Amino acid sequence: MDFTFVCPTEIVAFSDRIEEFKSRNTEVIGVSTDSQYSHLAWINMPRNEGGIGDLSYPLVADFNKTISRDYGVLSEGEGMAYRGLFLIDKNGVIRHMVVNDTPIGRSVDEVIRVIDALTHFEQFGEVCPVDWNPGKATIVPKPEESKAYFSQLAAATSLN
Repeated sequence: MDFTFVCPTEIVAFSDRIEEFKSRNTEVIGVSTDSQYSHLAWINMPRNEGGIGDLSYPLVADFNKTISRDYGVLSEGEGMAYRGLFLIDKNGVIRHMVVNDTPIGRSVDEVIRVIDALTHFEQFGEVCPVDWNPGKATIVPKPEESKAYFSQLAAATSLN
């Protein structure tokens, strides 16, 4: 919702880091159940007063709540949407989603990490284990080949 407290922190953070998304061939689109008029007022409000200022990506007005309902983030009773984040591949398939309750903000770093993991999987067919970041070991998703990763993990953590 426009003019709330956690939403502007996220919107501004994603906007300020838009080049990191572009370098990953990723488009960022914001969607809110508020009207385009409310969005305009929020964009025109300075950031130091709770506004969002200039944005580097589109903010869509979902005033009829169709998008929020279709993506399963609409709280019908409250008439508002929870903060949902969806990573959608070039074929229109949702590859990752996270939905936060209203008092909890998302992490731009985590979103970028997941984009990197999905990109790695698409390019190499290797899966990315917990806390994976570019340059870390991945797993070949086949029983025999995966043993190389698990052997290294066991040796590093003394889990033999």
